[in-house]
Amino acid sequence: MSGGTQGNRFAAAVIGASAGGVRALQIVLGALPAQCGLAICIVSHQVPKSKSYLVDLLADGLELPVRVPDEKEEIAAGNVYVAPPNYHMLIEVDRTVSFSIDLPIHFSRPSIDVLFKSAADAYGAELVGVILTGANGDGSLGLKRIAECGGMTVVQDPETAEAGEMPRAALAATPVDHVLTLEGIGGLLAGLSKSTW
Repeated sequence: MSGGTQGNRFAAAVIGASAGGVRALQIVLGALPAQCGLAICIVSHQVPKSKSYLVDLLADGLELPVRVPDEKEEIAAGNVYVAPPNYHMLIEVDRTVSFSIDLPIHFSRPSIDVLFKSAADAYGAELVGVILTGANGDGSLGLKRIAECGGMTVVQDPETAEAGEMPRAALAATPVDHVLTLEGIGGLLAGLSKSTW
């Protein structure tokens, strides 16, 4: 087991999703308490030139603020940050947000790997990494980096995912701490977020 189980040491969670991700994210985020002790950063693959509808979809019925962060904004607990279409979102070592237009990874910009790797370097053992449903291998190397840095790793059970390829790729890349249903992931993050408050 690469990550710990003491919730009071976690500061942030990064979540990656692709095909089927909107519904999956709604279920996971819906379990979080209004007073959330974690900062939540999300990459969900989107059509590059699309209007960012994801924020509105995720914010609907959620008590936590959901938004695309500003460049150099400091990551804060109790907020949900969503990567915009056609930009990689990174967390710098001072725990602020930055964006890049580097080449797509796994045909995707934003890339889950880019967010996860940068967040692992910024948060180390204070980070939780979550891979949800998706149809490619994005996120697997980033989740491995999180494990190497001592963070907690969580993957949706591929058998329960709308698209199981991304969870399977993550499981093949590194040993993980938890393989759970969406409801199980939501419950886990809710427990961690309460214990950090």
